[in-house]
Amino acid sequence: MLILSRKLKEAIMIGDNIEISIAAIEGEQVKLAISAPKNVDIHRKEIYLSIKEENKQAAFGSGDLEELVKRIKR
Repeated sequence: MLILSRKLKEAIMIGDNIEISIAAIEGEQVKLAISAPKNVDIHRKEIYLSIKEENKQAAFGSGDLEELVKRIKR
């Protein structure tokens, strides 16, 4: 893991087209400004994990798929 120190209005670059800058610092909260191409999904980690779990549930969580597989094997 890379750890960088940045001050207000300073930025880091990820590759050639993703820029993350410090927009504001208020107490213990830091606000980030992220500039990235439209095809790059950006989510807070808790939202990302929730989406990932929902997708997993949609693909494998339903007993309907298991029942279909059983019927096909018969």
